[in-house]
Amino acid sequence: MTRVGESRRRHLLAAAGAVLLLAGPVLAGCSGGSSAPSSDQIVLGEGQDLGDFNPMLGYGQLGVSPIYEGLLIPAADGDDRVPDLVPSLAESIPEQVAPRTWRVVLRSGVTFSDGTAFDAEDVVATYRAVVDPRVAADISTDFAPIVAVESDGPQAVTVRMDTDADPSPYLLLGIVPSERVETTPAAEWAINTAPVGTGAYALESLEPDQAVLAVRENYWGDTPSVRRLVYSHVPDDNTRAQRIGTGEIDGANLPPRLADGLTDRDGIEVVAVKSADWRGVSLPNDNAFTADPAARLAMNVGVDRTAIVDEVLIGKGEAASTPIASVYGDAFDEGAQFGFDADRAGSILDAAGWRKGADGIRGRGGARASFPLLYNASDTLRRDLAVAFAASMKKIGVEVLTRGTSWDEIETKMTSAGVLLGGGATPYSIDSQVYDTLHTRVPDSSPYSNPGDFTAPGLDETLDAARESAPGPENDERYRRIQQIYVKQPSYVFLAFLHHTYASRGAGWKHDAPILEPHSHGVTWGPWWNLPSWTPSA
Repeated sequence: MTRVGESRRRHLLAAAGAVLLLAGPVLAGCSGGSSAPSSDQIVLGEGQDLGDFNPMLGYGQLGVSPIYEGLLIPAADGDDRVPDLVPSLAESIPEQVAPRTWRVVLRSGVTFSDGTAFDAEDVVATYRAVVDPRVAADISTDFAPIVAVESDGPQAVTVRMDTDADPSPYLLLGIVPSERVETTPAAEWAINTAPVGTGAYALESLEPDQAVLAVRENYWGDTPSVRRLVYSHVPDDNTRAQRIGTGEIDGANLPPRLADGLTDRDGIEVVAVKSADWRGVSLPNDNAFTADPAARLAMNVGVDRTAIVDEVLIGKGEAASTPIASVYGDAFDEGAQFGFDADRAGSILDAAGWRKGADGIRGRGGARASFPLLYNASDTLRRDLAVAFAASMKKIGVEVLTRGTSWDEIETKMTSAGVLLGGGATPYSIDSQVYDTLHTRVPDSSPYSNPGDFTAPGLDETLDAARESAPGPENDERYRRIQQIYVKQPSYVFLAFLHHTYASRGAGWKHDAPILEPHSHGVTWGPWWNLPSWTPSA
């Protein structure tokens, strides 16, 4: 999977869903079913637990956050392409000044929510911290291609890379004031609960189950029309759907089937947003069956991805054979996909000596074609995907034993059990989308990066060459070659790219369309990804 492990993603999603459920005047601000906004406040429901408002833990890593801003920000007019990366805290796009060296001029007149001025020292401190072993940032390996970020006077920085690639995908990280940077583990930082950023909103109140963000009076940009943003912690999917239906909250992220059930409700808009967020099954190396390359190929051929998208995701997704989606254009290889063929899957297993026993499950030399498949017990969509995958495998004589559990347990069993994983945390760089997912593990790899440590001949070398190279037709060909190599000897069973589904009471507002989303979703994304764009429609 991508460099960011599922454990860190839990921090990111939770921070995106910092929550509040206040009585009286707060919930009275919900727009309900009216045709115009009844207040300058939006109340959103989030299923994830509270987390840390800290870019070191992934919050605001991609420049999308009410609190923090990066040097650049993703921008697009829809979700059908990889967004452009345009200036935010930068005055202009990076300028190459030498081989593998880029200069970024910073915007002047910007202040943090604590009133201090933004300058190059803050950028340098943030990027040094994210790779500092003492900070132990969960996202540190996402910035591996950056050699150094150094000040070039107070209003510019120099970025040195170890590749020929444009550094823009790595310049989205939310910038922290240098005075707030600590040399202790990021999980202990003060900004986790008292964030300070340059974004349009500042945290007004925070409790174990509630948070309110309010527009900054000293914000350097245009003042948003949405003055207060209320997050309500609603962990149960069904309860979130019910509260949207009754008008208690103005919107939330929901599983596809629940979101679809609100389609015809008055005043509610259901939105499906394309993403590079994949779901797939990692395969353990400490299992005789999954360690066999023939078995891994057979499982990829023997799963009906189209049926899974249609039945589990009710069409809100696309089949995935690799971590590279069609939105990557010329780098996507339409021919490097697995077609569903249960008969061929059976023939592959027969040829490899995996023969069916009396109970219909295959075996070879005393080993059984069986493995456990773990998923996060609180995630109903992962549960449904795991069950659908297991049903497909049973038809070809493979026993998959699904079980919901905690991420804490999952992290201890990555080499002995399959896991229903998600990926695509930093999809605005194709390198970040595939490198840690498919490359053999390195000493600082996340436990979720290629857990089985499988590879195909020539794959690591091609991944390394693609990372080293600048974008263009030659590198597109390398990425097509990566897909061609992978499908001959796969290491996972990728299932689908999700379309993230949201239900929103947005009547009376106009706003920017959602953009292609990463693995992270929830109320920081969807219709609310660019809150300053929300303005009354009348």
